[in-house]
Amino acid sequence: MSRKILVVGAGQSGLQLALGLQSHGYEVTLMSNRTADEIRSGRVMSTQCMFDTALQHERDLQLNFWETQAPRIEGLGVSVAAPGSHDPGPTQRAIDWVGKLDGFAQSVDQRVKMAGWMETFAQRGGQLVIHGAAVSDLDYFSRTYDLVLVSAGKGELVSMFSRDPERSPYSEPQRALAVAYVHGLGPRPEHPDFDAVRCNLVPGVGELFVMPTLTTSGRADILFWEGIPGGPLDAFRDIKNPSEHLALTLELMEKFTPWEYARATKVELTDANGTLAGRYAPTVRNPIGRLPSGGSVLGVADVVVANDPITGQGSNSASKCAAAYLAAIVEHGDKPFDEEWMQSAFDRYWDTAQHVTKWTNTMLQAPPEHVLNLIGAAGQLQPVADRFANGFNNPADFENFFYDPEKTGAYLSSLTPA
Repeated sequence: MSRKILVVGAGQSGLQLALGLQSHGYEVTLMSNRTADEIRSGRVMSTQCMFDTALQHERDLQLNFWETQAPRIEGLGVSVAAPGSHDPGPTQRAIDWVGKLDGFAQSVDQRVKMAGWMETFAQRGGQLVIHGAAVSDLDYFSRTYDLVLVSAGKGELVSMFSRDPERSPYSEPQRALAVAYVHGLGPRPEHPDFDAVRCNLVPGVGELFVMPTLTTSGRADILFWEGIPGGPLDAFRDIKNPSEHLALTLELMEKFTPWEYARATKVELTDANGTLAGRYAPTVRNPIGRLPSGGSVLGVADVVVANDPITGQGSNSASKCAAAYLAAIVEHGDKPFDEEWMQSAFDRYWDTAQHVTKWTNTMLQAPPEHVLNLIGAAGQLQPVADRFANGFNNPADFENFFYDPEKTGAYLSSLTPA
């Protein structure tokens, strides 16, 4: 008898899990509050850049439908604005380098990917239910399914999962987020022959991330401001008009990152839904949600570990969570999915997620001296730039050279002749 599993939420993790379970013969129902067409024609949802390990999870399930179309991101670059450099002029950078990735990264607009995956799930015989789920719905469904997985990271359902204060140092949003998808961005002149994600740090103000992507209208780039709340970048809250959003994005680029503005003078929005603004507090939650009837559900990805996007890990973590849960479900055979199993499945995911949370929460703070030294050294020592870039694929590596001043010092001295 095939086991019945309900997946609530059709994002990266929910769809990857639903399609993965389907391929293993499970009877899967997927609940989404929107149809594939509504997703495809709707507003952009995120700034996904997926690195090699996360992309491999998609390849393993043969879900890498857009791999030949999406730009290959071969590097990750860091620029740090020089103190007091908010005067126009393209050279005001204290630090500027690019590291090469061992395996390429890619970004596919989630409107393209989630709509495509949802249609694939239905074509393969999955039961797709278009309905915004409430806790009362899950109470009903939990009696008819062997397992209920909640991967809808916003709204009422998240309230079933209590905050884990020991793993959640912040109770307020640490950044105000503003995203614009554009056509017409020129290449970075430092590396016109390959694509890279560019991280531009403006100390005390915030960060600008620029990344190539594939969107509904083809190749594009994402301009993504992360502003310290209350600062000059925290200016998008009242803007409802997409063209005003883009104009403000560019105005702030001209002021704070003129070297990026220099290649953005001809950009236009990819579409009227190509902007997004908001904020949320980074939070780790307990993975088991308890229903009024006494049943239990398991939280997935952002529901249980929501990090700030400053380290670009959201869709990577969602993919890794889906892969960990899929393996845990398949290995469990036909035994009941009790709370002990739910906790163990989450613990398996937390083995990797804890490194993402630690790194992300560290990057939200002003960097200590040894980290500034490390980022500065990457401009002189290519192996440091490359290792830092590849940490985005494997954040666990930062334990070896990033947090501890002594480890950082030992690493740097190992690369420089005495």
